[in-house]
Parts: sequence; C-alpha cells; structure tokens
Amino acid sequence: MKSIEEILENYKEYETFLDDRFGSRFCRFLTIEEMSKIGIELKDEYKENWEPKEWTKENILEQLKDDVRFGMEKMSDERGISSELMHNVVQSWMKVLEDEKLVETLSYSYVDYGKSHLRAVAKKYNIDIEDVDY
Repeated sequence: MKSIEEILENYKEYETFLDDRFGSRFCRFLTIEEMSKIGIELKDEYKENWEPKEWTKENILEQLKDDVRFGMEKMSDERGISSELMHNVVQSWMKVLEDEKLVETLSYSYVDYGKSHLRAVAKKYNIDIEDVDY
C-alpha cells in the first residue's frame, strides 16, 4: 500500500479530472497542511476540529466500499459523467492499494458504464453490491 507521502509526491497520477472526486475522499486522511500540498483548502469553520482518519488499509477499504457502491449506483442509472468519475476514483484507490492487475483492468475501455470493472473490484475486495439495482 502506498504511503500518504508517496501519493502527495506524485499526486498527478491519482487526481481525477473535473472536480477531483478522488482528492475530496483522500483529504479525509490528510492533515490541513497535507491538503494544501494538493491545492485543497479546508473551510475555516472546519479547521479547529479537523481530525484526519488514520491511514490504514482497513480505513481505505471502507472508503473503497463506499465508492464502489456509489459508483455502481451511478452506473446503474446510466449517468455517464458521474459513472466515469467514480470509475476513475476507484482506479486511484487501486493505485493506492498497489493492485496492478485491477489498475490495468480499469484502464480498459468499457461499454457498460464501467459496471463490469467495478464488479471485478467488488469481487476481489468482498464488497457486497447485491442490493444495488443493476
């Protein structure tokens, strides 16, 4: 698994286009100072009580689970832009987890809004996606 420092040093490899949905999720694990390194500033009203989540595989997998499920919902609703953005977020988490096989899988073109790719991630990481309608 990549360290926060490794990701910060090479952030261009992880960030997602448009609104950087990966960055907004990654920031949950960062200090205020680390956020500024990738150009994200926390609003003043949140700074006093900010506590980043611990950078552990367990916490990253919990975030991945949420992102896979959210992505599958967007893909099931055939929301093209949102589907692609979440596909890219999941691909960035695969880079963080150093899962080269799934990084490669997620780099292939898809015709199903990316559902087949996220199903592969869900299968490998035991993410229950049964109650999402697709």
